[in-house]
Amino acid sequence: MASYFKLILEERKNMGGSSARGLRRNGKIPVNYYYKDQDNLNFIIDQKVLHQAIQTGQHVFEISINDETVYVMIKDAQYNPITEQVIHIDLMRVRRTEKMTFSLPIVLEGVAAGSVEGGIVTQAATSIDIECFPTNVPESLIVDISGLELNSVISAAEIDLPEDVSLVSSEQTTIASCNPPKVEAEPEPEELEGDEEDMEGEGEGEAPKAEGEGEAPKAEGEGEAQKDNESDSQD
Repeated sequence: MASYFKLILEERKNMGGSSARGLRRNGKIPVNYYYKDQDNLNFIIDQKVLHQAIQTGQHVFEISINDETVYVMIKDAQYNPITEQVIHIDLMRVRRTEKMTFSLPIVLEGVAAGSVEGGIVTQAATSIDIECFPTNVPESLIVDISGLELNSVISAAEIDLPEDVSLVSSEQTTIASCNPPKVEAEPEPEELEGDEEDMEGEGEGEAPKAEGEGEAPKAEGEGEAQKDNESDSQD
């Protein structure tokens, strides 16, 4: 029989935000326990005990309610946005004989055949949904990409799942792909020639003259003397 980490829970008597803040200051975390067709129950768990449970890597834990041993999984957890510490958890009772849906992380393993030809491997999905018994939940799914060729993909349907584990996500879900590196397009020669012609044309031709440039300055009274001479010749 499998061994499960036991969570030691205390009954929570006082509810409300101020009570929850007081618990957290003392290293305790509020817990909400629920199961279908039953009323929710409120408990308290020591922060260190919860940390130890998470470190085991198990998905199912053992608790005691009214001297009865039941099995639960952490269905949801709330975190402090600043410290990132857990400030509340929801425990859901599970039946070891009933299959459930779990989201498992995907780990790529091996060297893709396409990468030897210069291809770049991209992991499109980091997790995938599967269904299995809560007592048989893998920590992760290992995907061998050694057969991944250039310009090809690995789909969820190709994952080798453990016994009694079935796929819930779509079989067409892309897990990883291998494609050639992207090459930036070079500018067309015509565009370069046009730019050169524009640059050559700049500065050609005569520079514009400033107002009055090129005309000799007239001496003061020169215009009036010329008019008098013209008048004398007519007379």
